[in-house]
Amino acid sequence: MSQRQIFLLQVLVWAACLLLIPAEGCVTGQPELVTPQGTLQGKQVAVKGTDRRVDVFLGIPFARPPVGPLRFSPPQPAESWDGVRDATTFPPICLQDLEMMGRLKELMDIKEYLLPTSEDCLFLNVYTPARCAERKDKLPVMVWIHGGGLMMGGASLFDGSVLSAYEDVVMVSIQYRLGILGFFSTGDEQAHGNWGFLDQVAALQWVRDNIASFGGDPSSVTIFGESAGGVSVSALVLSPLSKGLFHRAISQSGVSIFPGLVTAHPEPVANIIANLTGCEAASMAETVECLRKKAAKEVVLTVQQQQHLPIVPVSVDGIFFPKAPEELLRRQEFHRIPYLIGINNHEFGWLLPKTMNFSGLKEGMTRETILSTIKSVRAIMDIPSELVHLLADEYLGIEKDPLALRDAFLDLMGDRFFVIMSFKTAQYHRDAGAAVYFYEFQHRSSLISKIKPDYVKADHGDEITFVFGGPFMANESFLFAFPGAREEEKQLSKTMMQYWANFARTGDPNGKGLFHWPLFDLTESYLELNLTPKIGKKLRGAKMEFWMKTLPEAIWKYQEGKKEL
Repeated sequence: MSQRQIFLLQVLVWAACLLLIPAEGCVTGQPELVTPQGTLQGKQVAVKGTDRRVDVFLGIPFARPPVGPLRFSPPQPAESWDGVRDATTFPPICLQDLEMMGRLKELMDIKEYLLPTSEDCLFLNVYTPARCAERKDKLPVMVWIHGGGLMMGGASLFDGSVLSAYEDVVMVSIQYRLGILGFFSTGDEQAHGNWGFLDQVAALQWVRDNIASFGGDPSSVTIFGESAGGVSVSALVLSPLSKGLFHRAISQSGVSIFPGLVTAHPEPVANIIANLTGCEAASMAETVECLRKKAAKEVVLTVQQQQHLPIVPVSVDGIFFPKAPEELLRRQEFHRIPYLIGINNHEFGWLLPKTMNFSGLKEGMTRETILSTIKSVRAIMDIPSELVHLLADEYLGIEKDPLALRDAFLDLMGDRFFVIMSFKTAQYHRDAGAAVYFYEFQHRSSLISKIKPDYVKADHGDEITFVFGGPFMANESFLFAFPGAREEEKQLSKTMMQYWANFARTGDPNGKGLFHWPLFDLTESYLELNLTPKIGKKLRGAKMEFWMKTLPEAIWKYQEGKKEL
């Protein structure tokens, strides 16, 4: 054999060997990882559109099971384990309102959604780019807090593999106690409440202490969430208990000053629950002990069946919340960190009215129906019934067309519960000197075109599939998978993943090749997120003036007038 032939043979052998090495020199197979808690065996998954693979570790306990004496108690650190723990299957989600979950499944035509539920549910999932031998730098960490009204949902409904693969970040999704098990409070030392928020703090402490084992940087943690997850993010930014546990925050369609969510007086609700469950007693200590002894599913089901008690409110407990959220914002007593906040342009478009059993929207609404509906929810809107006419004057005017009236009503509800509160929160943080970025998501996804009526624009939650890379999920049965996305929708998803991950890396969403996203400063500029992005200013204009100035002045005058009587 000639020297030339020998050389060519050597080249072929080396080429064959290179083909056996995964992209970027990463380890393949079933990843095994040693953490401070013990050894985990996960799994590796592929992602559409990239050769990068992701190591996935599911069902990692970050706290002891909150059962028995630990029900209605702060979370305790998880215990370590011997041997190798299997981390290849999703953990149960927290006990919750399965009736509402079932209704959502039916509304959204979801084939695979419901997972087993358990009171033992304080687990998290980790998605990290497949480990590469040459990697030395730790990656930014993004911790997702799921939504669901603080009553339902779970970490395992979200696939973090695409965001991890495409943006080279470590993605963590966490669970927390929900409903009565997560937020029951007696208003005293017997049960302070906010257990679900304390679970979130415990999960972030776990991230701080363990995420380096997964290739994550504990000094670069971003928390993000949607709806009640956005509320949770906003609450964590206010709480002194979370100081130093994260460095950037993203609230999607939800903040802590959501109307009707927080109370300084949880005692009336505690008394109602005690009565419903047969746990009325001479003291709250006895009531709490009675509730701890009852089967968890019985307690959840009993409360769930009461239509007049839709939520167990968050409480100003003096621990997680030293003061009411808006007071903390006014006093600028919060963590001054980069904050990305946004809403969708039709927050009350379809999903929320349907889950609240509003009917006849497709045919339109009458003025009488709208006024009756507003009065039925005015308590959580925090507006006196005598001033409801001001809302009608502002949004309905002299309109008579049923479809136009419906559209005005849906805008009113979306503005009150999501848009105005998110905008106020952005202003508070901006005025305290934090770097704030604001967006309005505007794209009507083709994913929902067969489910939602034509009048619905970017509905509540519609942005999630784009943030998580739904068009690129290998498992098309996931809740937010989007296998039929058009090319321009795939590009929108890539763009949003880049914005979110850039913000997680640096506190600034901007980057090479991206449309410039301005700071939310005194010009109140924001990004209109659509197939073609644009810059907007002074979101909602006159409507913002009404909610921020006109209505508060009218409420103040009304209350002063009552004092004089």
